[in-house]
Amino acid sequence: MKRTLGVCYYPEHWPEDLWEQDAADMVAAGLTWVRIGEFAWARMEAEAGVLTWDWLDRAIAILGAAGLKVVLGTPTATPPRWMVDKHPDMLAVDAHGQTRKFGSRRHYDFSHMGYREESRRIAQLMAERYGKNLHVAAWQIDNEYDCHDTTLSYSDAAKRGFQDWLAQKYQSTAALNRAWGNVFWSMDYDTFDQIELPNLTVTEPNHPHQLAFRRYSSDQVIAYNKVQADAIRAQTDAPLIHNYMGRITTFDHWKVGADLDIASWDSYPIGFLSDRLEGTEKEKLKFLRQGHPDNQAFHHDLYRAVGRGRMWVMEQQPGPVNWAPYNPAPLPGMARLWAWEAFAHGAETVCYFRWRQAPFAQEQMHAGLLRPDRAPAPALAEARQVADEFAAMPDVGTAQAPVALVFDYESAWAWDVQPQGADFEMFRLAFAAYRALRRAGLSIDILPPDVADLSAYKLVLAPGLMTLSDNLRAALTTFEGIALVGPRTDTKTEELAIPDVMGPDLPNVDVTVALTESLPPKSKIKLQGGGRFLHWFEHLEGTASVHLSTKDGQPAIMGEDHIRYLAGWPDDATFDRIIGGLCDALDIETFALPDGLRIRDTDTHRFVFNYAPKAQRWGDVIVPAAGVYWEEL
Repeated sequence: MKRTLGVCYYPEHWPEDLWEQDAADMVAAGLTWVRIGEFAWARMEAEAGVLTWDWLDRAIAILGAAGLKVVLGTPTATPPRWMVDKHPDMLAVDAHGQTRKFGSRRHYDFSHMGYREESRRIAQLMAERYGKNLHVAAWQIDNEYDCHDTTLSYSDAAKRGFQDWLAQKYQSTAALNRAWGNVFWSMDYDTFDQIELPNLTVTEPNHPHQLAFRRYSSDQVIAYNKVQADAIRAQTDAPLIHNYMGRITTFDHWKVGADLDIASWDSYPIGFLSDRLEGTEKEKLKFLRQGHPDNQAFHHDLYRAVGRGRMWVMEQQPGPVNWAPYNPAPLPGMARLWAWEAFAHGAETVCYFRWRQAPFAQEQMHAGLLRPDRAPAPALAEARQVADEFAAMPDVGTAQAPVALVFDYESAWAWDVQPQGADFEMFRLAFAAYRALRRAGLSIDILPPDVADLSAYKLVLAPGLMTLSDNLRAALTTFEGIALVGPRTDTKTEELAIPDVMGPDLPNVDVTVALTESLPPKSKIKLQGGGRFLHWFEHLEGTASVHLSTKDGQPAIMGEDHIRYLAGWPDDATFDRIIGGLCDALDIETFALPDGLRIRDTDTHRFVFNYAPKAQRWGDVIVPAAGVYWEEL
């Protein structure tokens, strides 16, 4: 696989007489790709129906003539003011009933059919003009779905769409009432137009009502993305991409990705550490200038799977950002480390955000590869170093990982609407399992919930899946490795009810979750031989073998040779012990890694990344802070 670097650029922000020099400087920095256009609708169409393409024609021509490949973004994340005047009901409404206003970005409702058509129209016009342009080598659709909590909208457009979606799904209100258990609290409906959106109720709305609205809202993102994808694909063979985000679970990325060619994501390690990840004050201080040592890897592996093997980083943090609670600068070397880590996990391209720091508007405190005065910022030299290092490294492919983790967005919605414990979250549980695998020095694949074949893996983890898909259940039936399932896996129906025969329904394993309890932060369930469960514990019954017990003798892991059920949420040390024992049983090589040192194998090389703020030893090699080391396998 050939590796390339790129950058995000906004020609409309700068005098045109700078464009040619910028393009030359990008090439001199070792960059291949440049993303443009994704926020420029007001420059393309300043008033309805009046299209102005000449500036974009010249920008693409200048960048292409310099030898750069253009990723052209559709500008639909920033509809211009006249669009809101034309469609005043296109604005999303939050859960408190407040209409979100014009004046920033992502100010649209996925359910609004008028705006969806406007988005299809501008995508088609762009594709008709640039679809055959030799310099436009890829397309980005919209920008960062759900950024600023914009998947769920409680608007009139969403209500009408939801009612129609329910009518198509259930066909009758009698069927819906049975499925949702609406006999409880006299919640029965006589007609679909009686059904409101699940917000502003006196206490919590019915859980299947909330889950249905999550499914509906995800379907709107999928449909919105598809209309643009279809319009562009009719005019070009260039790959279609969307730039997803970190720790976003409000829509089904697997289904959005089915209509695209490449999955990309926007990687901001330091911003995410303070803004989106749990951790102790000590941990956050240790990785303050590096980011969490597993967060970037998790998303690389996730989006490589969403893209069916093709993954980019469309935006890579180069310096301080502007949007986190606190915004420290990266340690020297991190802009290089993050890029190499992405490539080791299968990225084809890493694009830094942005070329030059903006001196105005909301993101003026967000660093780029250049300062606002056009002087080099620290990450420019690191990008150039990475580009130079490519010449010394042969093209590599992604190696087959020995272990896999199943990740499901619908389960994330289910546990969001019925957490049963204040700190239970699907992402957090899945990430805890992933981190344990990484601390053991393992390379990991992430799989969709409908995966039909597990034969490539020795160990598979399936934490927190609401239900097992038919495909996954069949795959588990013939699996010859060990699958560690749970906690909270296959314990509900698709309508979020407790099944008549209580789960989990595991192939050839007699185990039942008889009682569930969630635990407050300072409570714990101690285990025999050491270790503990936090957050969550399930009381198990059945005749399956007990592989681990609590200190008071209750089953903690039950199962047979190939499938085992985990009854609680282990703390980190306990997860390490469990993973270590399973790997020993399966003859999977593990490593005792120092805190902050991580490994990823490609098909030819082993990469070692040091996220720690001090040098650490790997065998006979000293890897410096923010350092990268690789060796042939």
